[in-house]
Amino acid sequence: MASPNALVLWEAQFGDFHNTAQCIIDQFISTGQAKWVRHNGIVLLLPHGMEGMGPEHSSARPERFLQMSNDDSDAYPAFTKDFEVSQLYDCNWIVVNCSTPANYFHVLRRQILLPFRKPLIIFTPKSLLRHPEAKSSFDQMVSGTSFQRVIPEDGVAARAPEQVRRLIFCTGKVYYDLVKERSSQGLEEKVAITRLEQISPFPFDLIKQEAEKYPCAELAWCQEEHKNMGYYDYISPRFMTILRRTRPIWYMAGLLPAPCLCPSQGPCHQNWPLPFPGLHLETKELAP
Repeated sequence: MASPNALVLWEAQFGDFHNTAQCIIDQFISTGQAKWVRHNGIVLLLPHGMEGMGPEHSSARPERFLQMSNDDSDAYPAFTKDFEVSQLYDCNWIVVNCSTPANYFHVLRRQILLPFRKPLIIFTPKSLLRHPEAKSSFDQMVSGTSFQRVIPEDGVAARAPEQVRRLIFCTGKVYYDLVKERSSQGLEEKVAITRLEQISPFPFDLIKQEAEKYPCAELAWCQEEHKNMGYYDYISPRFMTILRRTRPIWYMAGLLPAPCLCPSQGPCHQNWPLPFPGLHLETKELAP
């Protein structure tokens, strides 16, 4: 607040630890503009992801930040020329989970170049720092490139969208697990995978375009978190709104509701079954 023109980043060792700052988050970061009439451009870097580190080192609790986001899940938006910027101007904060170095670079760059200030919450899986597929070329960071709120499918499925039978939406590092599983099952032509890089404000316009591109596909949401955690409760009603309740967005059967994200330390966690068995087209393990 004291230095609105500076890019100020606060990083937790693990995202779970932000709960010790919950009072500040509730009183000043989430509500700063509405309650105190103060612009705040702080960036919270919160390591988040089920990576075998145990129950206190796995979740930045994205569901809490999304619950406090002020966008209306039931309001069908008007898509104006400046829709993207208008969303950012009207929101109380921005929530992202970047899956590529280029998008991480661009979201920080956008944060300081915006003509106004909003808090930015970034969920940052530590494993992507060393993941061989989580890479970007410098061509994706040169003049003329920008932050991608949604990264659409760009593989074989995108070239024949009418043949796609399942369109999976996800965010963060689970994308790379899905791509690997899809390849092992030989489903590149039948399953498309789209990434939500900016979760809030919700990219209604781009989600609408992506869903309409695959008219014959059933829509599914995949996450590594338990069903009562993560993003599903936030994205589900917004999908219903933008699609005018004509197509459901299914939850890919994985981790059921639970009070604790991770049951134990490394070995036990790593032996868990994959959280997305519904990827196989012959399974019916999808839940509303």
